[in-house]
Amino acid sequence: MEVMGINIGFKGLVDYDVEDLTKKSLSGLLNMGGTILGTSREKPFKKPTLLSDMDKPALILENVKKMGLDCVICIGGNGTQKTAYRLVELGIPVVFIPKTIDNDIWGTDSSFGFDSAVTIATEAIDRLHSTANSHRRVMVIEVMGHKAGWILLYSGMAGGGDVILIPELPYSIKSIGNILIERLRKGRPYSIVVMAEGIKTDEKNGLPNILPRR
Repeated sequence: MEVMGINIGFKGLVDYDVEDLTKKSLSGLLNMGGTILGTSREKPFKKPTLLSDMDKPALILENVKKMGLDCVICIGGNGTQKTAYRLVELGIPVVFIPKTIDNDIWGTDSSFGFDSAVTIATEAIDRLHSTANSHRRVMVIEVMGHKAGWILLYSGMAGGGDVILIPELPYSIKSIGNILIERLRKGRPYSIVVMAEGIKTDEKNGLPNILPRR
């Protein structure tokens, strides 16, 4: 069996940017994070904005035939899954492997990358308790999670977050403030607020989003 690596995600399929993967080139990768092939936000089936974009699906089909591939293995999240499905519609055999730290791919209980992300985020939250306590401060920690709050919820609970704000639910600044003040009144001099990058304001009450955003 011959295995070829496609560099920079689907962009490599468009540009014919590929390399042979051998036992030697793959040796020592087990404990490394990320991807040696690279990745991109390339969406070859997106409505073209430039004339040069119109031939991308045709280029992919041509390059797959040129490489003589029996199938394309796509590893990724929802965006990768959608593009992989479009490849199938072109007649390209595809094996899809769900891999996303967000853990939001339908049909999977836990996707590759999620456990590692939760472990790292939990450690980060854990280590801030002593600093927050020493300085008697409220610390706000932003965790990845634009639309899915799995990492946030798991790491926030495991790391002992006092307030956890997930993107699936809107929040009220006033309610959060009341909780933090109540903790202070009970003799708890610090608080840890764990929030997602995609949290929503409670627009019904017209409350502004005053928590820091990236």
